[in-house]
Amino acid sequence: MNLPTSPRICIVLLSAVGDVVHALPLVCAIKRHRPKAHITWLLQEAGAALIQGHPAVDEILVFQRKAGLAGFIKMGMELSQRPFDLVLDLQCYFKATLLTALCQAPIKIGFDRARAREFNWLATNTKITPRPLGHVQDHFLEFLDVIGVRPEPIEWNLGPWPNELAWQNEFFENLPAPRVALVAGTSNPRKDWIPDSWVRLNDALHKQFGFTTILVGALSPRETALGKKMQRECLHPPTTALGCGLRRLVAILEGCDLVISPDTGPLHLAGAVGRSVIGLYGYNSPARVGPWRQDPKLLVDAYHETGEEPKMSFQHRKGRMNRITVEDVLEKVEIWQKKQTQNR
Repeated sequence: MNLPTSPRICIVLLSAVGDVVHALPLVCAIKRHRPKAHITWLLQEAGAALIQGHPAVDEILVFQRKAGLAGFIKMGMELSQRPFDLVLDLQCYFKATLLTALCQAPIKIGFDRARAREFNWLATNTKITPRPLGHVQDHFLEFLDVIGVRPEPIEWNLGPWPNELAWQNEFFENLPAPRVALVAGTSNPRKDWIPDSWVRLNDALHKQFGFTTILVGALSPRETALGKKMQRECLHPPTTALGCGLRRLVAILEGCDLVISPDTGPLHLAGAVGRSVIGLYGYNSPARVGPWRQDPKLLVDAYHETGEEPKMSFQHRKGRMNRITVEDVLEKVEIWQKKQTQNR
């Protein structure tokens, strides 16, 4: 398929900050290939806050998830006024299926039947080539094959934007390097690490490696409770930046040397701004949703058994995060530190 010179393209990908990060190389590649393309992105609030002002995105339509049927009606009215040349449906959820069906476009591209869930294949008329289950990032890049766009170089262009640099400089003014961001939690408690382990890790990072620690994340009850616990119990409490917002989170992660995180959006944000990540995985398979193209030696994988072949699986494994010890993480920090020394 050859794109016209000035195509009007709609991206349907509503939720999950990590998935939004994975979609950005696709969007950047299209804009690089067709600079006059007009790209509209259907998003929920969190994703919209992250990419507001992105140079490759011309228009954001925010889907009000909590509005129920009224949200679909409002979005349907918005879409009725915007005919597209092409729709890329990157999300196999029923709400995305409905919104893709509401889009006016002669070509709607989606996943092949084997990988499309929740009736997603019914709303698209062109499918990407069937392939085995793989990493989410690679799945999204497959859409470029259909429209004849080269993915390389892989770019996210997430910033920080020029108008955010002053805030970044001010935030780090009294926080000496090396700096490590600790991601407090996730949207799913089964993916969280043990609070007591975060306390021990924080102090070990300070004592053994001289790290300045920064606690980042949202203001959920679990993350807020962890922040208070670390302020009470850590010998060297971290600087707390919980609830700073996604744009400021980008600036914080970009200003750190290392990020330690469970399976959640900020982990993928860190990779997108070029920071090394130690990922803590037990509930989901890191083969499918782990740090993309990061050093596999830095991954703490409690999902798989020792010697088990990595599985590209949707299967969840409960209780595995408790298997991760502070010593497991510190071992990965040592590997990271040795690599930094060798690269100097």
